[in-house]
Amino acid sequence: MNRKQFFLGIVLASLIGGFVAVLGVGFLQTNQDSTTNFTEKQNASLVNWLSDDKFVIPEGINFVASAAQVTPAVVHVRSTVTTSRSQQGVDPMEELFGFRSPRGEATPREGKSTGSGAIISEDGYIVTNNHVIENASKVEITLEDNRRFTARVIGLDPTTDLALLKIDANNLPFIPFGNSDEAQIGEWVLAVGNPYELNSTVTAGIISAKSRNIGILRDESNMQVESFIQTDAAVNPGNSGGPLVNLNGEIIGVNTAIASRTGGFSGYSFAVPSSIAKKVMDDLLEFGTVQRGLLGVIIRDVNADLAESIGEEVKADRGVFVDKVNEGSGGEEAGLQRGDIIIGIDGADTYTTSSLQERVARKRPGDKINVKFLRDGKEMTTTATLKNVSGDTKVVVKTIPKITEFEGVVFEDLKVEYKARLELEGGATISSIDNKSWKDAGVQEGFIITKIGRIKILTGEDVIKALKNYEGEEVIILGVYPNGQRSYYELSL
Repeated sequence: MNRKQFFLGIVLASLIGGFVAVLGVGFLQTNQDSTTNFTEKQNASLVNWLSDDKFVIPEGINFVASAAQVTPAVVHVRSTVTTSRSQQGVDPMEELFGFRSPRGEATPREGKSTGSGAIISEDGYIVTNNHVIENASKVEITLEDNRRFTARVIGLDPTTDLALLKIDANNLPFIPFGNSDEAQIGEWVLAVGNPYELNSTVTAGIISAKSRNIGILRDESNMQVESFIQTDAAVNPGNSGGPLVNLNGEIIGVNTAIASRTGGFSGYSFAVPSSIAKKVMDDLLEFGTVQRGLLGVIIRDVNADLAESIGEEVKADRGVFVDKVNEGSGGEEAGLQRGDIIIGIDGADTYTTSSLQERVARKRPGDKINVKFLRDGKEMTTTATLKNVSGDTKVVVKTIPKITEFEGVVFEDLKVEYKARLELEGGATISSIDNKSWKDAGVQEGFIITKIGRIKILTGEDVIKALKNYEGEEVIILGVYPNGQRSYYELSL
């Protein structure tokens, strides 16, 4: 073979290799939309993430590689929320009915809430905190390269303070989920976010503790799950929803809270572990709502005060005391009894309520778990089938509210979570307004209509019927904003 043939062969091989690579990338992108979890989505992208076999942390600590890897995928989240503005004077409608008008004591106006988020797939899915976007009528995402998008809320989970957003973009940098189980106390981690509107801020610290319960989450059904990773990486207002990453550039937590008496960082911050965050994101992606598997027991930590509290001897120094077993629950069917002390789930030690909750929160209704427990000091095991809040193993599917439109105003049937929180039988939420009369009246997007004149409103269709009924007249529209503020508006139809 002469030199000319040799070089010609190299060029030909390069062209063939490039053609195959382009076809492969196109094939993977085409098939990404059919995935139902983020493991498949992340594995389907040809991204050279840092891993043990590709990257070795040099002697000493290398924050540079991890920071460079993750910062392009950390976003700024801005939420538009309806708030109140105090004014002088008393409104007779407020005195009589408890409703506030635009001329009353509190006028609704748009407020802003900011936080952070992490892109977790190349097609624009983003994880953040529920409290960052709670009650928002609009959510805007700003990328590191300053591109701005309006995000759709795919799903929320107040019980873990997590939310999944989606922007219409492709070929985005993203951060893969790591395994928070493998994270160790004393391990270096980075917190990335936008504290005090300072974009792409990276702070470093170590993991100070795991499975930490600090009592900040509240849920009407008492189903909140707190099993935070505690770290001393500096986290401040604006960091909420941003990723906590290891030195391999993987998400091991979602920064959620700080321990502070001043409102600023005072030494400790807390992140939802990726073991929970990944499962919640997969549920929201596939079902639009979280599939919560329940063992069906009321529990408390074994500690020095427990025996005195319950008035009986506790034959263990640590573990999770079963105070009550709910009738018909998976725990009852598995043979658990009051007084049992659970010390392990699926081979992992669970010596605290938070660690037990974390293990169970990873599961869906119908999943089986192996439970290790003590009864009268004797170690025993059983297998329990988890159930949902209804007491069965069915998958809960999110109901998509019906949307109706009338003369440029779009109405959406009231979501179930608002019915419960605001104690409403029904209503219709205004999702967008492109009508001069409504804008001049001062109505804001997000307002929930509960009554038009004398007609009770339960759905968007009720709104349409009522508006047609009062056509050509002046009518009073009553309702409430997501923050609980009740208001009314005078509208000429």
